[in-house]
Amino acid sequence: MNIRSEQPADVDTIRALTRAAFEKAPHASGTEAAIVDALRDAGALTLSLVAEDGGKILGHVAFSSVSVGGEAGWYGLGPVSVWPDSQGRGIGQLLIRHGLDALAQMGAKGCVLIGDPAYYSRFGFVADPAVTYAGLPPQYVQRLAFGETIPSGEIVYHAGFEAS
Repeated sequence: MNIRSEQPADVDTIRALTRAAFEKAPHASGTEAAIVDALRDAGALTLSLVAEDGGKILGHVAFSSVSVGGEAGWYGLGPVSVWPDSQGRGIGQLLIRHGLDALAQMGAKGCVLIGDPAYYSRFGFVADPAVTYAGLPPQYVQRLAFGETIPSGEIVYHAGFEAS
């Protein structure tokens, strides 16, 4: 399996993949594909990676710049999508690990996300009550610091996350 940066020819496949991946997810808003498109259109996708095997895209992950407590240098993970018939094979994990490594090499302070602690703890993410997102229980708001700087405050995502 090859992990590579998104190419212009991948956009339609990423959109269909994201829709399919979140179609039956209980936590999904139904706007995940629109969010990726809005981030791309705004030039706000810091990393947009695909996993492909035999020329077929199997998964996608997006990372975009966020602020935490007004502090820059942090990135948000998500959405991460894998075709439903390919889920459970480690594709999402591979994409996430590759993306986190790339962010660290870029000098990022760290990464934050909203998600299932049971899944994301395997990457080193921890729920931290000092990092918040309005209206969400603190156990789902997680952070991973790449150095000694530990964030504090509310996460502010790019306006693309308001896409519908």
